[in-house]
Amino acid sequence: MKNKTTHFWTWFLKHKNKLKNLMSLNHKEQKHYMFWLNWHLQFYFPGLEYIIVFPKVKKKKTQLIISAKGKQELFNMVIELEKTAPRLWDWKFTALVQPRQDIDDIEAGIDEPYIFNDITLKTSELKFIPFEYDGEKKIDMIVYLKNFTIYSHNKNLPVLINIMLQDLLGEKSMAENISFVQLAQMPEQENDELIYLYDLQLYLDDINKQSTNQQ
Repeated sequence: MKNKTTHFWTWFLKHKNKLKNLMSLNHKEQKHYMFWLNWHLQFYFPGLEYIIVFPKVKKKKTQLIISAKGKQELFNMVIELEKTAPRLWDWKFTALVQPRQDIDDIEAGIDEPYIFNDITLKTSELKFIPFEYDGEKKIDMIVYLKNFTIYSHNKNLPVLINIMLQDLLGEKSMAENISFVQLAQMPEQENDELIYLYDLQLYLDDINKQSTNQQ
């Protein structure tokens, strides 16, 4: 496995400047470098994926996130690859999608919407309710959104909700705590049982604390 991590990072170092300036390349070149980055990642270990986060300010670091797509059995492979990453002044390497640190804008309702193909959603407008938890299993939950009736047949909707949950919880916490997510239309009338989605981590911390105290 050491040879495969070396193989990946050797290729990356050779092409890191092109990857850093990916957005300034023409479409054909972009596809070329994205294809080979994914090819080398799959050669290291099949099933992983990458996310490149470009900084708003040029002098800031570009971030390469290696994701296990929420599969716990692949977490160690991701962590091992990140551990062997080179130290570069202009790149940051991250194992697994990390939780969002600042949710003040979401709580205030001024968060930027997620735009995924033909779907537009804001985290601040989503609510949830858990419908199964026995203190040991992961929770099952229903996520409510205002435009579910419009998007219900759109195959991209579950993908976008998964991305939003990973951004809130981080890949590791989501895999450890969430079993099943069902989507539904937001009720027209206020329902006190519904919890804002941005409070999901607080809810999980609370029930996990209760479970620990009962043991």
